[in-house]
Amino acid sequence: MQFKRKDLLGIRELDVSEIEYILDLARSFKEINERSIKKVPTLRGKTVIHLFFEPSTRTRTSFDIAAKRLSADTYSITASTSSVVKGETALDTLKNLEAMKPDVFVIRHSASGAPWQLAARTTASVINAGDGMHEHPSQALLDMLTILDNKKSLRDLNVLIVGDIFHSRVARSNIWGLTKMGARVVVCGPATLIPPNIDSMGAQISNRLDQCIPQADVIMVLRLQKERQQQMLLPSLREYSTWYGINAKRLEQAKPDVLIMHPGPINRGVEISPEVADGPRSVILDQVTNGVAVRMALLFLLGQR
Repeated sequence: MQFKRKDLLGIRELDVSEIEYILDLARSFKEINERSIKKVPTLRGKTVIHLFFEPSTRTRTSFDIAAKRLSADTYSITASTSSVVKGETALDTLKNLEAMKPDVFVIRHSASGAPWQLAARTTASVINAGDGMHEHPSQALLDMLTILDNKKSLRDLNVLIVGDIFHSRVARSNIWGLTKMGARVVVCGPATLIPPNIDSMGAQISNRLDQCIPQADVIMVLRLQKERQQQMLLPSLREYSTWYGINAKRLEQAKPDVLIMHPGPINRGVEISPEVADGPRSVILDQVTNGVAVRMALLFLLGQR
């Protein structure tokens, strides 16, 4: 099939065939990342600008590595080192950079919907690298690829997403993607961290973690996003860890082949214990590895436009 979109802004707008196409393409790029010389000339002469208005380690670095492995020229700009600190708007920043004729912008922004607004004002392609509490499409795609590396299909899998659902763009993109692909998704956390109407997206809701674990094929643990909370929504981190932390004792109830996932960064000892994060059921580092392949696929599709 041909990928006809100018931008990749969210999982919600993709259909099943588009998701499958991206994942199939990402699999083909995984082989490049295992070579001694990890470079192909696919995007030679193309320019990719990473425009990050929020901090990032994994996403920004993997997009940068992905672009370089496709031989694109890359430039990374953060809010703290740009004219944003002098009062320039995100749109003015984008338009000035557009005047330099880049081919792709990879944008992360704290405001939900910002990549959509910016994509509408530029002829370059835009990839959403995370916007506020809205979506993080490349993370959901790499999560699906990681699950498929270990399970035969996404269809009929039971995926449990645990933690700070309210503030999580990762949770929202994964709910859209996994349910489209036929998985059953349960979100679990304190009532104060479950957004209203999340069930309208196709997810089931539970506040009782120990009842959810035995049925789960995949447990996706989310970071407690203290920096996004406008008010204290929990009595204490210790109480949160007691009731919703994934630890070895709690996993005694789980299926022997359950997958443990986390988008990072990890608050060790809060949402997940070190022995689980580093244990045999964890595919957390596989997620990071697959992130490069998925982002290579996205840059290839939009950079060739």
